[in-house]
Amino acid sequence: MNPAWVWFGLMALALIGEVMTGTFYLLMVAVGFAIAGIAAWLGVELAWQLVLCAVSVIAAMLLLKRLNVLKKRGAPPSTNANLNIDIGQTVRVDAWNEDRTARVWYRGAHWQAELAAGAEPAAGLHVITEMRGNRLVLSPAR
Repeated sequence: MNPAWVWFGLMALALIGEVMTGTFYLLMVAVGFAIAGIAAWLGVELAWQLVLCAVSVIAAMLLLKRLNVLKKRGAPPSTNANLNIDIGQTVRVDAWNEDRTARVWYRGAHWQAELAAGAEPAAGLHVITEMRGNRLVLSPAR
């Protein structure tokens, strides 16, 4: 059995893992496996195949880091509307307490809410801008 097929099989497994996780790390490992597979197909010794695989994975990781591809992007989960369906929904606040909190009716239950920093406490419609645990953070609706 040609050792190149082992490398290409490992590459396929890394690509499957990449699709399942959605990171770039396994993609770079798959690139390293592919380079080692090509080297094996060309008849390069196993030691050099391993070196080529390791060097190409490290080089690809450094390139991605330099291009800021591996940097986390986006809003934190507590304020990200793509992760939390409550962000952006409106609720009615009847009255605010002195500590800038209120009880609001939302999704069929009473929720504890707090006023976002810098907002003035006023009754009326408010938008959920953040979730802190099981507490809604509200800003006045515009």
